[in-house]
Amino acid sequence: MEKKQSLKKPLNANSSIGKTIAVLSGKGGVGKSMVTGLLASEMKRRNKEVGVLDADILGPSVPKIFGTDGTVFQTEKGIRPLKTSTGIDIMSVNSILESPTDPVLWRAPVVGNMLTTFWSDVNWGKKDYLFIDMPPGTGDVALTVFQTMTVDGIVIVTSPQDLVSMIVEKAIKMAKMMGLPVIGIVENMQYFIAPDTGVRYDIFGVSKTAAIAEEKGIPYLGALPIDPKLAQCADKGRIEDYEVDSLSAIVDEIEKFK
Repeated sequence: MEKKQSLKKPLNANSSIGKTIAVLSGKGGVGKSMVTGLLASEMKRRNKEVGVLDADILGPSVPKIFGTDGTVFQTEKGIRPLKTSTGIDIMSVNSILESPTDPVLWRAPVVGNMLTTFWSDVNWGKKDYLFIDMPPGTGDVALTVFQTMTVDGIVIVTSPQDLVSMIVEKAIKMAKMMGLPVIGIVENMQYFIAPDTGVRYDIFGVSKTAAIAEEKGIPYLGALPIDPKLAQCADKGRIEDYEVDSLSAIVDEIEKFK
């Protein structure tokens, strides 16, 4: 029987990555890019060498939340990514456009080629963690990432709504089809703490995500709040300044992943 040919592309020759983690959501609007930025920032605070590959080609937001203005340039060892204020390497399509507000009107094959460039032609250097900010959903771009890049595991981001079961199951099934382990589920926007009273409000009602994760046999990594301070940090390009106790516990679990 003929062996199936691998579609994996080689990593840039001057790069080495300890763990490549894709941050995935089954739908848009759950704060996936924000969670990616928070995970990368917390890892950097732990003195890890970190990179973020923005695979959301049609809706890139990583450069904005990290405040990485400017364009990348080619060197003898590969494309040099932009660096954030704390030293996180960032690669995004916005880093090669003339203006970050230019629309990306590309068909799927062109998007796929660009993703391959981000993996094979960018000099990531030595990284402990590379986080891939995936596009929303489980479509063609996600398939390209999983088929062409060496991804070690997936973190699923969701929010506490009634559709969560279906959305999580879609992401889990895709991971299973691609033969990739799910590190766990991060529940974003679970609650809101009123700044004047300290009272907690479950905006979307009582969360069922932890129970669903247990039912599916997937670790529940933890929950993040709705916090105006996070939005302010992201708007200013200073997501690295934001810290919350529950984030530390989530990253503790990701660090345990082997």
